[in-house]
Amino acid sequence: MAVEFISAINVNASNEVNRLGKSAVDPAFFRRYVRELEAAEFDYTLVPYASSFHDPFVVASSIVAVSERISPIVALRPNTVYPTVAAKALATLDQFGGGRIAVHFIAGGSDREQAREGDRLTKAQRYERTAEYIDVLRKVWTSTEPFDHEGTYYRFEDFVSAIRPTRGTIPVSVGGSSAEAYAVGGSRADIFGLWGEPLADTRAQMDRVAAEAAKAGRTDVPRTWVSFRPIVAATDELAWEKAERTLGALSGGISGISGWRGLSLGGDAPANVGSQRLLEIAARGEVHDRALWTAPAAATGAAGASTALVGSPETVAAAILDYVDLGAELISIRGYDNLDDLIDYGRHVLPLVRSELAHRAATGERGTLQDDHLGALAPAREGALA
Repeated sequence: MAVEFISAINVNASNEVNRLGKSAVDPAFFRRYVRELEAAEFDYTLVPYASSFHDPFVVASSIVAVSERISPIVALRPNTVYPTVAAKALATLDQFGGGRIAVHFIAGGSDREQAREGDRLTKAQRYERTAEYIDVLRKVWTSTEPFDHEGTYYRFEDFVSAIRPTRGTIPVSVGGSSAEAYAVGGSRADIFGLWGEPLADTRAQMDRVAAEAAKAGRTDVPRTWVSFRPIVAATDELAWEKAERTLGALSGGISGISGWRGLSLGGDAPANVGSQRLLEIAARGEVHDRALWTAPAAATGAAGASTALVGSPETVAAAILDYVDLGAELISIRGYDNLDDLIDYGRHVLPLVRSELAHRAATGERGTLQDDHLGALAPAREGALA
């Protein structure tokens, strides 16, 4: 099984630890960040979307222009771009990148955030629209003759695009933890994105997606993408000390800044199921399995991917491999201290994961990285954190 790695792009030096609060693009920092992504040999970088964020198509085109191999994943909300326009934009970008583009669909987890850009559909309607949108994109990318479309959310006549993706199509990603997300992703996605949950919960979600794929008549299943925010130091003890400092920053414990929870796209009470699940898991306990830490999700209102893997490079690499063994084929890791964490991942964590995967491919056997009993360290860590 091929395993690929995802990070997320930053356009300036602001992050959740230093709390600089900058919004302007810093071109020099941006170019360095892309170079570090490539040096670490990440396969993809997510270009996020929110109503107040930078335009993801512009950022993705800038990534393509200053890189050689990394693939931008363009986050796209269907309410913001008509599907025929998005199909051409993505195909054009894909041609400039030599086939390096993917697209991640955000149906919208917050009514309040959607309304900021005039979208007042219900959650169920937003997922129905996403399904129709994906169908339109794929037809635009493959049709050589003009066609009409009359659906629930989009209607047009006599359309054909002369612009095609480099490899004929573009990978489509869908994420979420609701029944609607499972149905749309299971039936249509190439990749299904999950936030970092305990192994058993992750397995249950993967099974739900697989069941929806089978219901739709698919003979395959979407590749699973799991997201974490690793906190790494030379030893487990130092990593947990760093984790506590990070939590202090996330909770507003530095520079007199109020709690980060206020930046949640949906307010203090998240409407989306993914955030609700993370908060429920955090209520069950701070540490799960080998190294999964839920305190950042509780501190931030689970406004996004927020659970951490905490430990030495060996511990974090072993924890990542636990999810690979579960069937995850794409691992997203981005830090709270973005650039410095990215450099650490590239130097100390990803080489361990890749070495173990290469060892397995060559011998058919596990190496020693995961020999310690799964979860054996969690009770001691819970005590240390108390």
